Amino acid sequence: MGEERKGGGEEEAATAAAARAAEQARELQDEAAALLTRTRAEEEALRRRAVALQGELRRLRKAAAAAVNAPDSDKVEEDLDRATCLITDGDVASLLPSKTHGAFLKMFLGPVNLRATRKEVQLKVKEEYNSYRDRTALLFLGFPVILLFLRQWLWNGCFPALPVQLYQSWLLFLYTTLALRENILRVNGSDIRPWWILHHYCAMLMALISLTWEIKGQSQPDCARKQRGVELFLCWAIMQGFVMMLQNRYQRQRLYTRIALGKAKRMDVVWGETAGVEGQLLLLCPLLFLLQVFEGYVGFLLLRTAHTGVIPEWQVVVCGILLIAMAIGNFANTVDTLMVKSRFKAKMKKSRGKRDLDTCPSPTGSSPTDSVTKA
Repeated sequence: MGEERKGGGEEEAATAAAARAAEQARELQDEAAALLTRTRAEEEALRRRAVALQGELRRLRKAAAAAVNAPDSDKVEEDLDRATCLITDGDVASLLPSKTHGAFLKMFLGPVNLRATRKEVQLKVKEEYNSYRDRTALLFLGFPVILLFLRQWLWNGCFPALPVQLYQSWLLFLYTTLALRENILRVNGSDIRPWWILHHYCAMLMALISLTWEIKGQSQPDCARKQRGVELFLCWAIMQGFVMMLQNRYQRQRLYTRIALGKAKRMDVVWGETAGVEGQLLLLCPLLFLLQVFEGYVGFLLLRTAHTGVIPEWQVVVCGILLIAMAIGNFANTVDTLMVKSRFKAKMKKSRGKRDLDTCPSPTGSSPTDSVTKA
């Protein structure tokens, strides 16, 4: 009897504890729902204020542009730049409407929200993108070097089909992932020039088409001559990989400096821009223009070989056209970047105050200079 009473008491205690836990869960759910409701209401009020202020800044900037000769125009522009920096690079940025995802992201990921609400998450995405560029630049340079070396010393001057198709598959994967990452960065506030994303779309198409390129290896008569297009493309890829490594190094250093001076946001990235310091520009600019000329030259040679019947395939024609189009676009954007840089320097020399936007906060609340020295 005693054991039965003891067992019944334990069951009653367990039932009471479960009932208390259920009641606490209901209370916690009600408090959490009330908190989220209040948070959403406060966030919506802040969002309306942020959007209204953004529109007011646009209106004021247009008015300032119309009154460029006013005596206090420099001071007005500095104040507008500082205000813009605060709402676009601070915590307010998460309240502003995000850029549209676009058809490319919707095609691969569906209609999901890719906007990170926390600034540190956005910066983590950007840092991973920069690290990814560093890693892939080494592969971009090393892969074609290995293929050309093996062609000369192992494959008797003719590429077998499998290694070349593996490289082309990797290029398709590379440009697809870069385009995805850059579209996600744009959604989260990065100021990436649209051309560089379009450039990767063209490169994706070229890599996809090159996968259908007929390569028969040594079984093909006069294979060395008929694989001239592949050889030219690999030579261009080596040069591209070398320039990419230099760009990644110089541009990351320059971006940190621009962030410290308040001339760039921490979510900005640089793709293909000549953003180095003066000594670095003397090295990068000739290499960039040489690469673009060589890219167009390879495209022209592909078209020529197709026209003369050396490689009479439609894939060669399309790849040649895409290379020429990318060379022209890269050249135009590089020249435009240099012109913007020149106008900015002239504007800074003309400015009387020449004050940097040191009040623009970093996501951690420290000054931009602190965030750079910690990086």
